[in-house]
Amino acid sequence: MASTKKTNAVRIMEGANVPFELIEYDIDEEALSAEDAAAKTNIPEEQTFKTLCARGDKTGVLMVCVPAGRELDFKKLASLSGNKSVELVHLKEVNGLTGYIRGGCSPLGTKKKYPVYIDETAILFDFITVNAGHRGLLFKLNPEDLIKVTEAKYGDVLRP
Repeated sequence: MASTKKTNAVRIMEGANVPFELIEYDIDEEALSAEDAAAKTNIPEEQTFKTLCARGDKTGVLMVCVPAGRELDFKKLASLSGNKSVELVHLKEVNGLTGYIRGGCSPLGTKKKYPVYIDETAILFDFITVNAGHRGLLFKLNPEDLIKVTEAKYGDVLRP
């Protein structure tokens, strides 16, 4: 790896002393999706997790990680997070809330510490990838370590 970027997320993971790998890939401004990341890194979509920023009617802002190629079920996330309803935060608000930009949103290292939710399919794998706080930069790590470091709750948050 030529230019390892030291993001807040990377510093947090290093400080937590859990093993991880950083994977860099070339980004295309037109294709910033998790599906694109999966294709470029040759990691299956079900192991490539995208991080979404949402807001619950009771708890406020939260981060949720779901596999590429799958859709978030808002009712299931609301139930898991103790909300009546949840909606995605408008893209124009994401940077102000998290410090991250579209395509570079990590569940770690946000401006404020928000609750993190991860789809339960993550724990089926030896490793998953999740954004490391910069476009084109992924953590490859054990999902249990991600859950531990982010203090995440996991459960079924996917549409069938």
